[in-house]
Amino acid sequence: MSRAVTRGEGEDGPALDALLAAIADGSERALEDFYRASHARIYAFALKRLGDPVAAAEVLNEVMLEVWRHAARFEGRSRVMTWVLGIAHHKVLDVMRRRGRDAAHETIDDSLADEDTPTSFAVLAGADDAVAVRRCLEGLSDAHRAVVHLAFFEDASYAEIADIVACPLGTVKTRMMHAKNALKRCLESLGAGN
Repeated sequence: MSRAVTRGEGEDGPALDALLAAIADGSERALEDFYRASHARIYAFALKRLGDPVAAAEVLNEVMLEVWRHAARFEGRSRVMTWVLGIAHHKVLDVMRRRGRDAAHETIDDSLADEDTPTSFAVLAGADDAVAVRRCLEGLSDAHRAVVHLAFFEDASYAEIADIVACPLGTVKTRMMHAKNALKRCLESLGAGN
């Protein structure tokens, strides 16, 4: 059973789209190729959120199992990696719940300036000290660290982040604003970027 590829084609490269279509048709070889093409990004995403290589590897395996089982459900409304990272996000949340960790709750601030993309994050660009940046990133809540990771390490737009973490666009903007402020304060207190 093949599916038509719409919006997602070309953004992850037609290769991932074609592989996903072949997986939907039952190709184990396509799943192996898909794994080789995407496992590093999925593992890095899970590891950044969980800080545990074993748990990150388990998430990776669970994501690949979901891709195998549900490839035919991909409708092409987003990039393939956006869809896959959305699956990974939910698997990470499952691990966190099992650990007994609760996600932080934010209030949405409707007065935020509307930005098309989070790449204007000057605090990270101005910080010369990678150790200080890493330390400050680790100090963020899980929800804030997730939006920062997706924006800067996965180059996802706010809309894609909202799809991945399954929350409203306004919440993503609020989380990013709080993350930026927290990182700025942390970096200033550590003297980074001076």
